[in-house]
Amino acid sequence: MTGREPQKDNDLFFTCSLIEYIARKTKNKRCYVVDTLGRAAIEKIYDLADIYHSDNIDAVSDSFIEEAQLADGSFDNIKAAQYAIPSYWDIGKVYKRLILGISKEKDISVIDALFEAYHSFVSDKIDDYNSSFYYDAPQNILYTFLDGKLE
Repeated sequence: MTGREPQKDNDLFFTCSLIEYIARKTKNKRCYVVDTLGRAAIEKIYDLADIYHSDNIDAVSDSFIEEAQLADGSFDNIKAAQYAIPSYWDIGKVYKRLILGISKEKDISVIDALFEAYHSFVSDKIDDYNSSFYYDAPQNILYTFLDGKLE
């Protein structure tokens, strides 16, 4: 462990933040970005996050966008936001906590939990910056995912 959290937790944070950055840049839903990048690229980002995180995030994102041939979409939750917009780092942290919780609760790998998180209804709730859901307590977001409904 280096710092306040295990290194792999920090690598997951970077992975989720990069997914968010790519999604905003290409105006795509997060699940589409995850699917288009594919499992191999997601695993590569996660495994090499400590190296990628030393590079310019714009250059790293361009490389993955080009490699995956990720086309621009029309989902623009930034433009639709009426209030303060969380940074891609803020949203990366939300997803990191959710994914770690899913992995622990379901006893599955972090990568499997990542795919579950981004393909859940919770992802749509996190991406709605006009709601307060994305800054709710991490355990509440996890319980919403596990319960399969928003209360």
